[in-house]
Amino acid sequence: MFEGQPKGLFALALANTGERFGYYTMLAVFALFLRANYGLSPAIAGTIYSAFLMFVYFFPLFGGMLADKFGFGKMVTTGIIIMFAGYLLLSVPLGGDSFALIVMLAALLLIGFGTGLFKGNLQVMVGDLYNDPQYKDKRDAGFSIFYMAINIGALFAPTAAIKIKEYAETTLGYSSNDAYHFSFAVACASLILSIAIYYIFRSTFRHTEGGTKKTTQAADNAVEELSKEETKQRIVALCLVFAVVIFFWMAFHQNGLSLTYFADEFTANSASGLQAMCFDVWNLVAIIFIVYAGFSLFQSKTSKGKIISLVVIALAVCFLCLQYDPSGTVKVSAPIFQQFNPFYVVALTPVSMAIFGALAAKGKEPSAPRKIAYGMIVAAVAYALMAFGSLGLPMPQTEIGADGNPVAVHVADVTPNLLISVYLILTFGELLLSPMGISFVSKVAPPKYKGMMMGGWFVATAIGNQLVVVGGLLWGAVPLWLCWSVFLAVCLIAAVFMFVMMKRLEKVC
Repeated sequence: MFEGQPKGLFALALANTGERFGYYTMLAVFALFLRANYGLSPAIAGTIYSAFLMFVYFFPLFGGMLADKFGFGKMVTTGIIIMFAGYLLLSVPLGGDSFALIVMLAALLLIGFGTGLFKGNLQVMVGDLYNDPQYKDKRDAGFSIFYMAINIGALFAPTAAIKIKEYAETTLGYSSNDAYHFSFAVACASLILSIAIYYIFRSTFRHTEGGTKKTTQAADNAVEELSKEETKQRIVALCLVFAVVIFFWMAFHQNGLSLTYFADEFTANSASGLQAMCFDVWNLVAIIFIVYAGFSLFQSKTSKGKIISLVVIALAVCFLCLQYDPSGTVKVSAPIFQQFNPFYVVALTPVSMAIFGALAAKGKEPSAPRKIAYGMIVAAVAYALMAFGSLGLPMPQTEIGADGNPVAVHVADVTPNLLISVYLILTFGELLLSPMGISFVSKVAPPKYKGMMMGGWFVATAIGNQLVVVGGLLWGAVPLWLCWSVFLAVCLIAAVFMFVMMKRLEKVC
């Protein structure tokens, strides 16, 4: 899985892991923070939440344009500095008045713009590692590894957000609302780690940073190899893919909004036995070790490698056995459900790579556009399950709290297994769509417009994230099963469109 990859991949992946850990720590509690700290309705909180996600993924378009002119490396460094300023501002507890709200919005703008300079350009640099002929056939696998690294950071984020908030409340004596800011401060520390990794291992990827006459000349030569017609075909194909992924992200990123509302108001807030073990991140890490050691056991060519793999598996199994308490009960907080998606990504990436590797060996691996279409169908299945599981549930309810602000009421105790299963299915769809889509863009984009086209991928994601607000608007306005059915429908329509356009898309692969 990791063999034969360029060294720069691991350095860039780790730098991104640090940044994503901070981002998802903040995001895990952000929607709940908006409602608790400012007394906002689900719809207004959803509007701010989705607008922030939109800016985070819209600004890479401008970041790509700037990088095409000034270099990818400069934009990545500048982006980290601007993000740090935004997270630092967000971590200051200022209360819940209008001034605090304005400062919070300013912080979100800085975070969004900084992410726009950092995120897309770092991924372009990853793609450029594979311009070397010796790595040409490992591009999809490389992006799968890169995507897995992102989710390692995201895996620990919900636990970090909850634990640091609880520490601020119980040990430091901060109020529940002010304690949220400590979760946001974690992002500042993670960015320091990220920039340190970037510069320590810079020598392994410096040639992808751009911004020199030599790089510009090489890009000019590459452009000459594409006719105007071929350039047009590639851009049109990319735009068609962008149009489809809008609806995937609209549905997928409900994990931080309507699905979190569901976890908070309709899902049982405690678990016991085997189910309780799912909510300890270290148990999930042990399962990841078992998965990777299992692959290593079968792929290792030496006895020493097989023995090490068996030892790792045995230790992980022993750890899980010691953790199991049949009578133990744990508290389940709504944000913790967001750890399951990154866990599944990390655990299933080697499985996904093995399946597609086997298909490739037989000449039957689906094209990137076809994988994206399959991903839309899988996402539709997830929301079909959600709709079925919500049949007969009452409408969301609110009441006025002691401070005069509306407070969500916990009205049902649906088994946590519903959301755990839905996140599993959504992750299958994500693995088919997201890393393959990014790889497709890096491969198909005309060299002269590479930064802009990667920015276009993020603009599509931004539009999808803005449409996340639909979940907030539907919450409490329609029956739950109908809310989820809306996302089921848009995913199916997008999949049909993708299959209709398939010949044109596969023509440029």
